[in-house]
Amino acid sequence: LDSYVWGKVDRISPEAPVPVVSVQKREYRLGGAGNVLLNVQSLGAEAIICTVVGKDSSGDLLKGSLLGKGLNCEGLIQSPERITTIKERIIASSQQIVRVDTETEKPISHSESEQLIAKAKKLIPSCDVVIFEDYDKGVLTEEIITTLTDFANLHQVPTVVDPKKKNFLSYKNTTLFKPNLKELKEGLKVDFNVDKPSELSEIVQQLMDTLQIKGALITLSERGVYINLHEEEHHLPAHLRQIADVSGAGDTVISIAACCVALKLTPKLIASISNLGGGLVCERI
Repeated sequence: LDSYVWGKVDRISPEAPVPVVSVQKREYRLGGAGNVLLNVQSLGAEAIICTVVGKDSSGDLLKGSLLGKGLNCEGLIQSPERITTIKERIIASSQQIVRVDTETEKPISHSESEQLIAKAKKLIPSCDVVIFEDYDKGVLTEEIITTLTDFANLHQVPTVVDPKKKNFLSYKNTTLFKPNLKELKEGLKVDFNVDKPSELSEIVQQLMDTLQIKGALITLSERGVYINLHEEEHHLPAHLRQIADVSGAGDTVISIAACCVALKLTPKLIASISNLGGGLVCERI
């Protein structure tokens, strides 16, 4: 859950040298992978959530928000052993004063893992694509990634990955792997000159060989995107834009790329549309 608390500051606290925020409004939004779900839904596809959240008031709020948006919660598991992630921003006079994170990053338990795998296996055969939206919060473990990738491949359902650091090298045999430049360098523990096409091409090939994946889509911020898929390579420049806020751009790119993969579009078209959407979302806060 993304939580926003808006208020005004008229005085400093007598208890400590900090502002006192008088709350005027609170708002909850779907954050993290919830943002990806909303993007997929807005593109006209049916998005099905499959995850583990807490059996707590925040988890109930999250489920209510998902259902309120008309999202399918068949794969949502509420566990009494976990807490629901909340990122709470305190905003006064359009200025973010502090962010308070309530979360756990420990891996889900064996029983939670079994439940999640069972739910996913029930859902995957009827799906056109599986998105692994990784935030290093403990839900996606190596066992879950491997088991569900193998199961999806068995049912010829493509898998699209938005990776993070911990499990970067666990996504073997997936269809399309989408790190950004920083994640690519950190994940492979390499440094290279991204402005030299041959070096970029070589590192992406190294990534594909290491993970035995079918394709990679690398987001390069102001340098656009690079794709290597079905023995096609394309580097597309970014569109000129007035950048207002880059947060959520990766979520938009993975959502579009996944829908394009589900539609079996060409690599160049996958990269082009993803690049366009990722840029557009940066123009709005």
